[in-house]
Amino acid sequence: MTADGDGVPRPSGSDIDAAVVVVLDGQRDLTVDEERWAGLLRRVLSEEQVPVPWEAGLSFVEAGEMAALNATHRGIDRPTDVLAFGADDGSAPRGPDEPRLVGDVVICPSIAAANAETRGASIDDELALLVVHGALHLLGYDHIDDRDAQKMEGRERELLALAEATAVTASRWGSS
Repeated sequence: MTADGDGVPRPSGSDIDAAVVVVLDGQRDLTVDEERWAGLLRRVLSEEQVPVPWEAGLSFVEAGEMAALNATHRGIDRPTDVLAFGADDGSAPRGPDEPRLVGDVVICPSIAAANAETRGASIDDELALLVVHGALHLLGYDHIDDRDAQKMEGRERELLALAEATAVTASRWGSS
């Protein structure tokens, strides 16, 4: 583990193993590569310098469940593509080996697929965007006003480009 100038430990090398993503796939609409999307969430939180150890959840749900979550938590009675439920902003007291519970990202693949078709994107590109978008919400990014939206969207583009470059490099070298 290394520390930046602020003295906060940052994940490096094998420390990333202390970053845990728990994945739940409770939908049957689309086959999702749980390992791939957990890896992307892990990468985003690492790039955003969330100190290890930490845990985050990543769930894939059907439209009905997403609509219920959206109605309960946002007062909007329809499904959406992604919701993020932050838990610990890093300020809660913890023991030295106790993980920070970052929160949960919930994605509805059927809505993602419909959005991808509308945008002319691949479902993989759409899911990648939603994982990154949800992860950034867990860390306090938002898009309520134009300034915040520009900041969040810019960071999304950076993280997606980094993830794409990493995937291309890994495939060239026969690893993932």
